[in-house]
Amino acid sequence: MLFYTLTIFLSAFLLFEVQPIIAKTILPWFGGTSAVWSTCMLFFQIVLLLGYLYAHWLNRALPPRKQAIAHIVLLLASLATLPILPNPAWKSAGVAQPSLRILALLAVTVGLPYFLLSSTSPLLQAWYARNHKEGLPYRLFALSNLASMLALLSYPLLIEPNLPTRMQGLVWTAAYVCFAAFCAMTALRASAEPQAVQAAVPSAAEPPDSEPSWTVRLIWLGLAASASVLLLAVTTHLTQDVAAIPFLWLLPLSLYLLSFIICFEAPRLYYRAVFVPLLFAAFLYMAYRVWPGHNESEFTLSFGFLKAVGLHLRDFTFDSPAQPARLTIGLLSAALFIACMVCHGELVRLKPHPRHLTGFYVIVSLGGAMGGLFVGVVAPNLFRAYYEFPIGLALCAVVAFIVFAKGVWRFPALRRSAALAGMLLAMGGYLYFLGSIMHTMVAGYLVVERNFYGQLRVSEVGDPKTDETAVRRFVHGTINHGEQSLREEHRREPITYFCEHSGIGRAMRAQQAVGAPRRIGILGLGCGTLAAYGKAGDTLRIYEINPLVLDIARNQFTYLSDTPAQVQVAMGDGRLVLESEPNQQFDMLVMDAFSGDSVPVHLITREAFQTYFQHLKPNGILAVNISNTFLDLEPVMERAANAFGKVALVYSYTPPDEDILCFGCSWTLIMDRATVNALPQLLTDAKELHPERPFRIWTDDFSNMYSILK
Repeated sequence: MLFYTLTIFLSAFLLFEVQPIIAKTILPWFGGTSAVWSTCMLFFQIVLLLGYLYAHWLNRALPPRKQAIAHIVLLLASLATLPILPNPAWKSAGVAQPSLRILALLAVTVGLPYFLLSSTSPLLQAWYARNHKEGLPYRLFALSNLASMLALLSYPLLIEPNLPTRMQGLVWTAAYVCFAAFCAMTALRASAEPQAVQAAVPSAAEPPDSEPSWTVRLIWLGLAASASVLLLAVTTHLTQDVAAIPFLWLLPLSLYLLSFIICFEAPRLYYRAVFVPLLFAAFLYMAYRVWPGHNESEFTLSFGFLKAVGLHLRDFTFDSPAQPARLTIGLLSAALFIACMVCHGELVRLKPHPRHLTGFYVIVSLGGAMGGLFVGVVAPNLFRAYYEFPIGLALCAVVAFIVFAKGVWRFPALRRSAALAGMLLAMGGYLYFLGSIMHTMVAGYLVVERNFYGQLRVSEVGDPKTDETAVRRFVHGTINHGEQSLREEHRREPITYFCEHSGIGRAMRAQQAVGAPRRIGILGLGCGTLAAYGKAGDTLRIYEINPLVLDIARNQFTYLSDTPAQVQVAMGDGRLVLESEPNQQFDMLVMDAFSGDSVPVHLITREAFQTYFQHLKPNGILAVNISNTFLDLEPVMERAANAFGKVALVYSYTPPDEDILCFGCSWTLIMDRATVNALPQLLTDAKELHPERPFRIWTDDFSNMYSILK
């Protein structure tokens, strides 16, 4: 039993530890967007399915001795693929759909080791069930999920803050060699043990040792797929609107695994009487979160009872500046956990006799892979909006209805009819509500587009004939990325985060006062607002990774066409393109690249700042937009400026009530002390950054966004 336990525990720990290690390593190579994690999750789920299929085939097709030999040969072959350090040649500054490139990179780098790790738990459980009468192999499944959750929790708390990314890969590689040795010894011992008939209590859903029906198999598939879709949809929602950081990848996944552990190790903790009402509340909250408007009056119009009990939903929206990030993350995570508890609790209630456990795991992993394919491949290429979240909620609601209806069918006729009618009414109303949400996601917009880098929408607010505040608005995910006034007298003015009194506005005006033509670099196009600062003789070189953003800026806004400056657009990841270019000799370089509300980490590391300063003139200014609802980026800016002997000035601007077109924003200007002295007007309303607490400078090998979460 010791060999089984150690091997399964180590395999599961390594299986889930490698996910954030590899994902964080390649995140900056493909734009730093949350879709990189979704693509990685798709790869891991597909390989997990292949591993389960391999375990199922090996257990059924070969005798014990040949099973051990075949598995040991593959273990030896996997050692030849080590270490798991991705080749930088896979980096891409291009703008084409990078999903296939990411999948190929992962296959080459971790494909075979991950495949063997994923097959370990079901294969060793099958061997244990074959050779032992006592005990239940499903407890080993719970053990593997416990190890997986420990791996995920240890990464943001222990691994990420203390080890550079390259060292993480090397330590993992050494641990994998130890696993391969343990697994080979376990395979040899298992093949030498005498076989025994498993004497376990069968599931109530099937007669003893019977082949599970296709109806039950489809319910397994639906429950697994529902949990998988919701896991990825919630993760995308958080990483799109907060930050694409390992902590927000791993927290939902940890809760997903925790529900597996509880349901398989202590199934009595899953009480339908408790979790069914909680599931109803979770469904309502998640539907509300995905509602594009987050409007309390609209929501309480449909669900007036919420206000009657004093639940003011505005307190729980992303749009509320008073809401702590941890509250939003906590509520969504709790809702996801409840849904996963129901899905996995019902899976346990329907699990088959241990003789069929490898087939059971194949279907469960198939459901997970189908969910990953739907969210990672189908949705970005088929949908214009984030439909996968409401679709996942609808799927979960329908599958839950089918499962619970089977139980209700045992009621007396009158009670059964009343219960089914109530359930149908509730489900129908909820599905109608989800359909309304999907309609709202695209209704009333001039443009709704989506690709690997996220969802983009353009809308008009107000009547330019009568409304001074009428604007055309550009939204990425749920975050406003810029506006242009529809009033002719304001059309060429920089507004929102780029007003003249903002940090970037002060820097632009200070350099304009010198009078010489300027060369300005801009990372992140948005709707093109910064072009409003261009003067005749100026050159604006703009770096943009998303081709849809360029199309929208050119066709839906007029900043680029209105500016008298010369405009050059370089498509691709701004940092990677800059690294490939000769010295641009910028007077100012503006870093305004965002993915949703998140600044891609690889654009604010020491190596990134080194690249920026190489392209600036000695008296040039680096301007960084650090406006963020959830992250305090000031320590990152201070450490980077200090590392290069620069001065960092922060401008936190709150517009007066009469300023109807400007937003509150924070900008950091980084420059030499001599430049500050030459432009003393920059000191007005500025705060010079100094170290206020111990903080480690971020590098390509090290970053810790959890430490700057507000």
